[in-house]
Amino acid sequence: MDIFNVLALIGGLSLFLFGMSLMGQALERRAGGSLRALLGRLTTNKAVGLLTGLGITAVIQSSSATTVMVVGFVNSGLMTLSQAVNVIMGANIGTTVTAWVLSLAGIDSGNLFVKLLKPSSFTPALALIGIIFYMFRENDKKRDTGMILLGFATLMYGMESMSEAVSGLGDIPGFQNLFLMFRNPVLGVLAGTVLTAVIQSSSASVGILQALAVTGQVSYGAAIPIIMGQNIGTCVTAMLSSIGANKNAKRAAAVHLSFNAAGTAVWLTVFCLIKMIWNPFFLYGAASLFGIAVAHSVFNILCTILLLPLSGMLVKLVNRLIPDADRPEAQPELDERLLAAPSIALERCNEVTADMAKTAVSALRESMVCLRDYSLELAKSVRLKEEKTDYYEDILGTYLVKLSARQISGPDSAKAAMLLKLIGDFERISDHAVNILESAEEMRGRAVKFTEEALSELKVIVAAVNEIMELSLGAFLSDDPKTAFMVEPLEQVIDHLKEQMRTRHILRLQQGVCSIGAGFVWSDLLTDLERAADHCSNIAGCVIDMQQNNMNIHESLRSIRNDSEDFQREYRAYAAKYSFMEK
Repeated sequence: MDIFNVLALIGGLSLFLFGMSLMGQALERRAGGSLRALLGRLTTNKAVGLLTGLGITAVIQSSSATTVMVVGFVNSGLMTLSQAVNVIMGANIGTTVTAWVLSLAGIDSGNLFVKLLKPSSFTPALALIGIIFYMFRENDKKRDTGMILLGFATLMYGMESMSEAVSGLGDIPGFQNLFLMFRNPVLGVLAGTVLTAVIQSSSASVGILQALAVTGQVSYGAAIPIIMGQNIGTCVTAMLSSIGANKNAKRAAAVHLSFNAAGTAVWLTVFCLIKMIWNPFFLYGAASLFGIAVAHSVFNILCTILLLPLSGMLVKLVNRLIPDADRPEAQPELDERLLAAPSIALERCNEVTADMAKTAVSALRESMVCLRDYSLELAKSVRLKEEKTDYYEDILGTYLVKLSARQISGPDSAKAAMLLKLIGDFERISDHAVNILESAEEMRGRAVKFTEEALSELKVIVAAVNEIMELSLGAFLSDDPKTAFMVEPLEQVIDHLKEQMRTRHILRLQQGVCSIGAGFVWSDLLTDLERAADHCSNIAGCVIDMQQNNMNIHESLRSIRNDSEDFQREYRAYAAKYSFMEK
């Protein structure tokens, strides 16, 4: 084996790992909605959890990525530890799909139809279709499909390059002695553990083992312990991802490690007993690509059969190993581990934004109550909620920017952009809530009083603002454009109410029935109430934009106002409902 073979091996390995990563990322984007649906159907049922883990891992081709996502789900409260155990077990079976695909490279037959199953026969066609989809199609889903095909072609080309580069190693005595040494099961397990821990992918390490198998020097007696070790090595990624997470997330990573370590310990013992007592001849035979795929699948299925009924005991074990702290931990609202699954991370952002929206609307509602019935407890609640929305804006803004920097689908990118706009509006609503509270405190501190007529007018605009908040919040939470269309005519009515109230206040000043001090507070109140309504209008505009695939809010709002018949009808209804006519 000369320097050129070494360079070919390095190049093939690089292409193999890059192709696997490229294909996995594109598969995740293409199946983002399906992953969300799978997560939504998760229950404590063991079979459902097992199939969910198997399905997700078969799609994204990485048990490490699935387990990292599971750690993120548990850390964010999206999944319980009991659910996580079943998903992790399913992921271990799902990761064997890659080995079966790679085993097709070992097909050797003169039959035309059998030859067509060999990747070298159909990979060029897949690469051609992939580049056409990727370069000449604007649709994001078709581009992702193209990226999947290109990633697969790159992966298979790298596999073939590695196989060709190492094919001459079979004649080198040193290489033969190396795999003779790995016939010691413990050394084989250690080798598989270290290799997988370094590249952080059991699928990739099994692929490398299959590439080495073409030399004819990898026996089943050496390959099986290495495969067992690979299951332990793949736990490193999840263990690293749990650093800085909460107790349950650490427990999820520990479950992954304990499951794989226990399965390996039991079946390695069985393997050693079989070898010692019967010493079957096939253990000394050269392992094929197909044989390694079979061994990989059988081992993971046997581990699952052994430990799935004991999943409850695994949970109790890790609970003992990682006990609860004396003080309850602060639960982070967002977890960067979820960025490994952008579509699910975006869904989590939407849930946190919904919490932010409810908090902001509640703060504004409470601040308006303080205008007529002030209390220290209510004032404290308003300020705490405003601080909470500030915190939400900070973590959501940072997280959404990181998410947007990833390769995500067009619809997900539009959704992320919409959420970035919305969190600004919700934060400003809570700011106006504090401003209204301060106006109430100023009235209380300076003994400022409004006239009965002014209080009657204030009651009208407060009721209108309460309704527009409910409409905009409901439109966002239920993603309902019909409700959103009702917001803009009410916002126009609130604008008109504010102008009327200013004019009426000037008349009261001229008549000497209202003080100048009250006038300053009155002006501030009207400004905050009207601007809160403006932000409600922006929120509704975002909901409409998402339905129409248009991110120009002002254009959407203009089109609503110009949609004369419906808009005018709603406007007249709101104007009649919120008027200053004498009863």
